[in-house]
Amino acid sequence: MQRLSGLDASFLYLETAAQPMHVCSVLELDTSTMPGGYTFDRMRDALSLTIKAMPQFREKLADSRFNLDHPVRVEDKDFDVNRHLHRIGLPAPGGRAELSEICGHIASLPLDRTRPLWEMWVIENVAGTDAQSGGRLALMTKIHHSGVDGVTGANLMSQLCTTVADAPPPDPVDGVGTATGAEIAISGALRFATRPLKLANVLPTTASTVIDTVRRAFNGQAMAAPFNAPKTAFNTNITGQRSVAFAQLDLEDIKTVKNHFNVKVNDVVMALVSGVLRTFLHDRGELPENSLVAMVPVSVHDRSDRPGRNQVSGMFSKLETNIADPAERLRAIAASNSVAKQHSSAIGATLLQDWTQFAAPAVFGAAMRVYAASRLSGAKPVHNLVISNVPGPQQPLYLLGCEVKAMYPLGPIFHGSGLNITVMSLTGMLDVGIMSCPDLLPDLWDMADDFHVALGELLAATR
Repeated sequence: MQRLSGLDASFLYLETAAQPMHVCSVLELDTSTMPGGYTFDRMRDALSLTIKAMPQFREKLADSRFNLDHPVRVEDKDFDVNRHLHRIGLPAPGGRAELSEICGHIASLPLDRTRPLWEMWVIENVAGTDAQSGGRLALMTKIHHSGVDGVTGANLMSQLCTTVADAPPPDPVDGVGTATGAEIAISGALRFATRPLKLANVLPTTASTVIDTVRRAFNGQAMAAPFNAPKTAFNTNITGQRSVAFAQLDLEDIKTVKNHFNVKVNDVVMALVSGVLRTFLHDRGELPENSLVAMVPVSVHDRSDRPGRNQVSGMFSKLETNIADPAERLRAIAASNSVAKQHSSAIGATLLQDWTQFAAPAVFGAAMRVYAASRLSGAKPVHNLVISNVPGPQQPLYLLGCEVKAMYPLGPIFHGSGLNITVMSLTGMLDVGIMSCPDLLPDLWDMADDFHVALGELLAATR
């Protein structure tokens, strides 16, 4: 068995009917490259062989009523790929509106916790094409956040893919094994007994972090403060329904802007999001005077020695939406991000992981209920939205023989933060995935289309 880390388990504890905690992606696949041609049965058989080499897809949760620690992962001895791979067809004309509606519905469905926490949905009739005649498919994946963060999720998708269409199936790999309820409880009790010692080690680091943050705030060298973001239409409680949209940009255009202004790719990404949201809120007559604040996950895989598949910290970044000029806004975002990165780097890479080790399900549940109630009372949001930038491979990829033309990542949303914009660079393109709740933002396509407008404004500023 494999014990979940506190941070991994926290996504289980935070999950409710209105707040499912899985991460999704929508892939556009070209079936003309599939050896022998596409059929659903051939794709299912190829996936079955690939999963034999990827034990993560065969693991399910296990727990005991006497377990004092977090749940464990064990191998599902009754694993059946047919319970995880589904097939659906788009209604005519099979355009982006129909695709996003289907994907939004799939994203709203919870995963079955009695089985390995993932699903794949093969979506046919994309743009009215026949996949069996070499047309396009969409493939939507859902994986629970307790098993992946941005980096591990991208790595998992990369393992599913190959660099040639006709790659042989990988060799099988053994899984994590099983465990009895007694084994789960006993090992959990032993881990629980060490918590006071671990807490004693975390407290000094936490105290020094608080002192350093106060010092930075006085010197104007701190990242944006939480609970200081202006309220918008997407900063209230959410329901369990989801709306999605996508955009695809040329990565060379992003790099042109980056090089001209001597900033980072992530600065350009945030400037694009800022421009899109500024236009969206201005058109609705709801643009706040103060800047929106984004929470940006920061990978600490290279700085953490803790177990767990989620290895992230985070920083709060100002989007400078109060600045009208696109070039000036980008420069301000880059300067703000520089300060935020320095502050984030000064915080212990494992601090978030360490503190979540001590939190039980009841603690997370109570905290979420209190926070949800605060949203109804009009309290300021912690932040306005989540923006995540996931680097991906730049060589052509093939999923089960089909060439991957796009991979749109879709991250989860939360009460008080009902908008997630995640981007992934892949094969010379920047794929943008937008997730929200239709009760808050029913149609995201205007927002998606404005990414091209925002990039055009920045490109114009380089000439």
